[in-house]
Amino acid sequence: MADTTRPINETPARDAEIDRVFMLQKKAFAAEPYPSVGQREARLNALIHAVETNEKRIIDAVNSDFSSRSRHETLLAEIIVSVSAAKAAKRHLKKWMRARGVATPVHMKPARSRIEPQPLGVIGIISPWNYPLQLALSPAAAALAAGNRVLIKPSELTPATAEIMREIIRAEFEESVMAVVTGGVEVGQAFSSVPFDHLLFTGSTAIGQRVYMAAAKNLTPVTLELGGKSPAIIDESADIGKAALSIAQGKLFNAGQTCVAPDYVLTPRAKLGATVDALAGSARTLYPEIDTSGDYTAIISQRHFARLKALVDEARNVGAKIVEVGSSNALDPQRKLPLTIVVDPPPDIALMKEEIFGPVLPVLSVSGREEAIEHINDGERPLALYWFGEDSAARNEVLRRTHAGGVTVNDTLWHVAQENLPFGGVGKSGIGAYHGEKGFEAFSHMKPVFYQSRFASNKMLYPPFSEKTDKLLKMARKII
Repeated sequence: MADTTRPINETPARDAEIDRVFMLQKKAFAAEPYPSVGQREARLNALIHAVETNEKRIIDAVNSDFSSRSRHETLLAEIIVSVSAAKAAKRHLKKWMRARGVATPVHMKPARSRIEPQPLGVIGIISPWNYPLQLALSPAAAALAAGNRVLIKPSELTPATAEIMREIIRAEFEESVMAVVTGGVEVGQAFSSVPFDHLLFTGSTAIGQRVYMAAAKNLTPVTLELGGKSPAIIDESADIGKAALSIAQGKLFNAGQTCVAPDYVLTPRAKLGATVDALAGSARTLYPEIDTSGDYTAIISQRHFARLKALVDEARNVGAKIVEVGSSNALDPQRKLPLTIVVDPPPDIALMKEEIFGPVLPVLSVSGREEAIEHINDGERPLALYWFGEDSAARNEVLRRTHAGGVTVNDTLWHVAQENLPFGGVGKSGIGAYHGEKGFEAFSHMKPVFYQSRFASNKMLYPPFSEKTDKLLKMARKII
């Protein structure tokens, strides 16, 4: 995810308020460290109710923060995904909470071994601005399902949504169960320094590193959902038109302000022109009038709008071919930037080094699959990878030889919407994962428990050692 936070100051602010709510939740958890299935289901129902009964308020707030945010995008990516996460957790809760038996070695029988999920305590969630509701409440659903208390710090770049979230959570939950604290960068710094039992951060790699360092002082375990330059690979066997439509949709959803948006395209050299034409045509089909259409989302702030235009200007100044699907100059007041295709830009400009996080799309020509794989492996491991084609052998080779947090084949974005697939990064694109059962486990201590049998013969291995001990050890070595 693009770096969207101003430099963190050295002096934390509002420590007292954060500490007050944290200690309230800590004490409440100590008094009730293992909520029942019924209690957890009730909390998930309250979360669902909070979202569903405030749908219009949420849509209006997100739209206000962006100045123009597609209602349908908010419905899909904020409302539906958040509710889906809570409903899926409720549906599988009894199964997830059960202790899981694991095999016990022959030489330790008749003892038993089990893994017993246990709530961790108080979970901290630092959520970003690009999907301000979903990326706060989806992990919150997993944390509540696991039996924890939850404290959320939303982004200061979406203040209207943060305030609505604070209000609807306060209406449904006691502060001791779940609460939202709002504020700027200093509050975020103070938040990341709290000794949570687990901390989840979604945002840029640069800020994620700072959060990681702050959490490390308390040895707080973290889940970091970051970002990176996620590639879309068009194989020789792909239908260019179909691939281009999927890539354009994934790139232009939320105006490219998505951590798993395709960051650049790798296409066969002989098909470069056709790929560029197909991408431009797809953008026109999806969004014929971006300046007047409510379907197309604005860039979050003037600062980010200027950042994106600067990336394009640098590429233009070094001679790269620029294809603008519409006029960007006329849209400055609305901060609506059309799909801007940059053809074969040089590798040393900012566009090719930074996560773009907007509707600017480099299209690179490659000689074939081998060069595409080498290009991906020469960079940091991305949060997502997209492959288009019909050649299963080529697909499998790319999947085997590259690393990415998640993959969608012959489409974009959709792996993130699957509650049964873990969502997280690898390398600099993130640490850990959540969604579905993986989220339940991330916010639980999966406690190993060994139940010794009263018929156990292990006392024969206690000192003082003897020749009989040697014989027993010799026998044990044969059966392990």
